[in-house]
Amino acid sequence: MKNTFVTLQQLEKIAQSYPTPYHLYDEKGIRENVRRLLKAFSWNPGFKEYFAVKATPTPAILQILKEEGCGTDCSSLTELMLSERCGIKGTDIMFSSNATPPEEFLKALELGAIINLDDLTHVEYLANLGPMPETICCRYNPGGYFTIANQIMDNPNDQKYGMTKEQMIDAYKKLMTLGVKNFGIHAFLASNTISNEYYPQLAAQLFELAVDLKRETGANIRFVNLSGGIGIPYRPDQPENDIMLIGEGVRRAYENILGPAGMDHLAIFTELGRYILGPYGCLVTKAVHKKHIYKEYIGLDACACNLMRPAMYGAYHHITVMGKAQQPNDHVYDITGSLCENNDKFAIDRPLPEIDIGDFIVIHDTGAHGHSMGYNYNGKLRSAELLLREDGTVKLIRRAETTADYFATAIF
Repeated sequence: MKNTFVTLQQLEKIAQSYPTPYHLYDEKGIRENVRRLLKAFSWNPGFKEYFAVKATPTPAILQILKEEGCGTDCSSLTELMLSERCGIKGTDIMFSSNATPPEEFLKALELGAIINLDDLTHVEYLANLGPMPETICCRYNPGGYFTIANQIMDNPNDQKYGMTKEQMIDAYKKLMTLGVKNFGIHAFLASNTISNEYYPQLAAQLFELAVDLKRETGANIRFVNLSGGIGIPYRPDQPENDIMLIGEGVRRAYENILGPAGMDHLAIFTELGRYILGPYGCLVTKAVHKKHIYKEYIGLDACACNLMRPAMYGAYHHITVMGKAQQPNDHVYDITGSLCENNDKFAIDRPLPEIDIGDFIVIHDTGAHGHSMGYNYNGKLRSAELLLREDGTVKLIRRAETTADYFATAIF
């Protein structure tokens, strides 16, 4: 069982102003979670969280995170522009992209963002666009498999991101000849890990790389960016990551590896979209149809265009039938949307209480990679986003799309 951060009474009140479906975010939960992260890494004076804009590119959310001391992790021109519009500039932006068009590098240079180069060839590519910034980051890919306690977490060997160790050394040397004075290291080796060991193990690998790069090149390495990868328990029976234990594990690796090398001045950066926002957003929808053929179906007024993770990945999202949490899960349903795609299902063979037409359905953990992955197949329109504020009031932070929006780019 998962608890919702909103009550049935609140949803009924919201319905007087805003129809379903919509994504709802919990301001109190977001702020408290960021503060836990900052506390976990408070041992590192230079620590900075660069929130992954791709997870939730919503100005009101970015403003909340800015108020809590976060920067932004951007990967496109639009995300850079969004950060700028939110008053986030300079080294409060980390720009990590791949197959990058020149106009995106130029915008990052204009804003004074920290640029994270994905490939050795990008050194010359960036140099041809103008003067090099004083600080540059390079993205590392160790290849092989990334394992924790003999469990394969991911396969960096198949990832399109990052450079080999030899390429990192070559890139640093070339960048120094071009006038770069300060360097960073970045890597993302696994996604959505439910393990307190992932970050400490990744950190140890990157700290050892930092020592080697310093020895091989003499570069002034200023920070290590652990990127994202700390996951959330989408299923109610999954354990929750302990951010304090994670921070302590990184600290031990920092002291054991960087301390003896005289490199214990390095700042630690993170880019945690899912961990920060995921549990503090939900998709609120209503049951609008029942269907009985070979299985029992409940049709919602939301569809995969509002939340595509279940259709795209077969991802699990917990579902609460509001007002019926104490009733037995004695009905088995496929919970569907209305797209002309059979994979438009939020749940398959899910035991739930009996659902009636008009019931509010809350789909959990959509705060990251939820609304942001929306699309317009079948002419479906993306939903509104609402913020449940700390004082209990609700604020519209993105209006729902209209048919006028849908037709705005069409040429008749």
